[in-house]
Amino acid sequence: MRTRQQLEKNEALTLAPYAVKSAESRGRAYAEPEAPYRTAFQRDRERVLHTTAFRRLQGKTQVFIATEGDYYRTRITHTLEVAQIGRTLARSLGANEDLVEGVCLAHDLGHPPFGHSGEARLSGLMQQHGGFDHNRHSYLIVTELENRYPDFPGLNLTYEFREGLVKHETEYDVHSESAYEPALRGTLESQIASLADELAYNTHDVDDGLRSGLIDIRDVAHVGWWKRACESAGISGDELYTEQARHRIIRRLINLMVTDLLTETSRRIEASGVNSPDDVRRYPSVLVGYVDETRALNRELKDFLYERLYRNYRVLRMHTKSDRVIEDLFRAYNNEPRILPPGPSARLASQPKERVVCYYIAGMTDRFALEDHARLFDPRERT
Repeated sequence: MRTRQQLEKNEALTLAPYAVKSAESRGRAYAEPEAPYRTAFQRDRERVLHTTAFRRLQGKTQVFIATEGDYYRTRITHTLEVAQIGRTLARSLGANEDLVEGVCLAHDLGHPPFGHSGEARLSGLMQQHGGFDHNRHSYLIVTELENRYPDFPGLNLTYEFREGLVKHETEYDVHSESAYEPALRGTLESQIASLADELAYNTHDVDDGLRSGLIDIRDVAHVGWWKRACESAGISGDELYTEQARHRIIRRLINLMVTDLLTETSRRIEASGVNSPDDVRRYPSVLVGYVDETRALNRELKDFLYERLYRNYRVLRMHTKSDRVIEDLFRAYNNEPRILPPGPSARLASQPKERVVCYYIAGMTDRFALEDHARLFDPRERT
């Protein structure tokens, strides 16, 4: 049996000098003995997998609400795709795979039901009460809200894991936690998780958009990344319209993006001369990224998705319905907190009711939110 010490020694021998080593972790907020046969970051990752918040991701929206069908990405399938891409990047760059995978698995724990639309509505309702941000809420889940251990709140994850969550940044995520050296950048592992997230949603949202029929293949054919992927896969003409061709193009699209990301990141690392995780933190610019031309292609793809998918009238109709559900629930529970279930109700003694209600709604799956709305507002439903 390989002991934790042997696994840590393997990390020291095989990982790049700028990678975060589990044996060199700054530790946990609450002292506890480490596992005999798992590294600290392996243990962090597995604690995330066993949370209630992680299981609930299976019922939360990525783009399409759960009631629209069971063949579109949900928040959990998105998370698993991010983790897979993150591991590939970490392995190729000599970074710590366990830390990258763990941060990828935890990065969306704080998402409320109904995706970014649900977050925007909840944030608006909380505007006078401290606001709501899913990235910040993910951090609160792992540090406070998950109640699984008798000796400490949250999951008691390592500093580097918490830092990776706090400094997870994409177009939709911005960190603001002052306790984690905000003037410094995230580790290479944190940067990898951020780019893996962006790469995953750019590619799988195209796939789901085409599958749903909300994106016409004749429209996406003019997008630079799509044209590159088609050419690389050798697909053209009538073959474009088959389901198998779509899968091949999406796979090739991911491969092209990953290859570009690895090539440019390797070049930046070599040019930077970074030789430790702290060198990465102090480096003046991000090390994980694309070449300028690829960033322009990514911008074009994001703009296309925004106009043709995220702002499609059917998606907006879904958002309109979900906004009403969240607003009705928020107002009902705030107007009469005594109708809250026992779990959240117990927090009213120590937290403002608006915050308690916000956290309760944020933890709901799409389906539970719809059912809870029916229980409160449909006289025919049992309470």
